[in-house]
Amino acid sequence: MRIVAADTGGAVLDDAFQPIGLIATVAVLVEKPYRTAKEVIVQYADPYNYDLTGRQAIRDELKLAIELARKVRPDVVHLDSTLGGIEVRKLDEPTIDALEISDRGKEVWKDLSKDLQPLAKKFWEETGIEVLAIGKSSVPVRIAEIYSGIYSAMWALKEAQEKGHVIVGLPRYMEVEIREDTIVGKSLDPREGGLYGEVKFKPPTCLEWELYPNPLVRRFMIFEVTFKC
Repeated sequence: MRIVAADTGGAVLDDAFQPIGLIATVAVLVEKPYRTAKEVIVQYADPYNYDLTGRQAIRDELKLAIELARKVRPDVVHLDSTLGGIEVRKLDEPTIDALEISDRGKEVWKDLSKDLQPLAKKFWEETGIEVLAIGKSSVPVRIAEIYSGIYSAMWALKEAQEKGHVIVGLPRYMEVEIREDTIVGKSLDPREGGLYGEVKFKPPTCLEWELYPNPLVRRFMIFEVTFKC
């Protein structure tokens, strides 16, 4: 099975390790053996002016996933929204009311469905490809999450040249390794079978970076970059 999935991750943090905004939305094509991506596209947000309610992330993810899916024609598309794997094209108000999610979650999805349901329905009518709100249980969504961490680290290395100092919170249970011409992201969860991603990138000079656990939130690592020249 060939699966396109999308996720948004990596957060700019303030000096108290509180999130300011998210950085990178990534769509990936994943094929057997389902450990990394066959193809990747990324869209950067403005993390200093970001809607942290979740609406912006879900909209960006669906649009980017469909963009990649139109190109590579997968069997199915997975979104990082845990609604039991329901088809997004079917998310009208009565269906949303019947979901076993919080009242706040229902209000968010009623707002989102005004844009996203027609988009997913049109895509299905044109291609026959379903967009499923499957969430964190999807391995391809997890691979997209790992890539969002890689691209967030790349963003931090560039941003630190201008800002002098940047703190980024990586997605859960992952680390990044900066090599000579590559950034590698790896799952730290031994139950995930060695999921990873890598992106070609030569880091700028005059930078120092450090990777360490977030002292306020278990399972999350911080990537901190400082310009030294």
